[in-house]
Amino acid sequence: MVKTAVLVSGGGSNLQALLDAKLFGELKNCELAAVISSAPDVYALKRAEYAGIPSYVVDAAIFPNRASFTEAIIQKLHDLDIELVVLAGFKRFLEIQFFRAYKNKVIVTHPSLLPVFSGKDYVGISACKAALDTGVRYTGATTYVVTDDPCSGPIILQKPVPVLPDDTPAVLQRRIMEDAEWEILPKSLSLMCEGKVTISGNKTIIRETQK
Repeated sequence: MVKTAVLVSGGGSNLQALLDAKLFGELKNCELAAVISSAPDVYALKRAEYAGIPSYVVDAAIFPNRASFTEAIIQKLHDLDIELVVLAGFKRFLEIQFFRAYKNKVIVTHPSLLPVFSGKDYVGISACKAALDTGVRYTGATTYVVTDDPCSGPIILQKPVPVLPDDTPAVLQRRIMEDAEWEILPKSLSLMCEGKVTISGNKTIIRETQK
């Protein structure tokens, strides 16, 4: 079982998708060993409590800078012997040393079909606003493995979502979460924990399940 930590900052809707997948046996070879929040009193911590998952707070507000906060996150993960990390609505940017310490061991979901609307200017709802502003007919969600750049990496899975005429950024963001992220994030985590994802340059090779 691969010891996995989920890093959160808010309500934890993507965390809930992982918890549900675990409950229904859809996460293979995965131990959800910890939920780590960058802020206290967020609902994601309640979700972890209800599911019986140990939770921890590394409060970003008490650290003088991003580098010291990043080091505290790394230390907590090391203390817990974490092997794989999921950033699920984690709203704090981490320094590059985090992604080097866990190179090819960090999974992120992004609300667009990468490489479209990628980078620090397209975090969260900003990517949905960009989709509406540019008039694309489809956007969606992407899961990827972080290498050095936290905003991109080898793609694991993608799922398209239609952009509808009356969409607002918030409505589109919600549809992307419900129709795409909540499906492909648990699948991607399971593939990683089963050892079915191989990184080759800037691409992934996914080994098919034997029938």
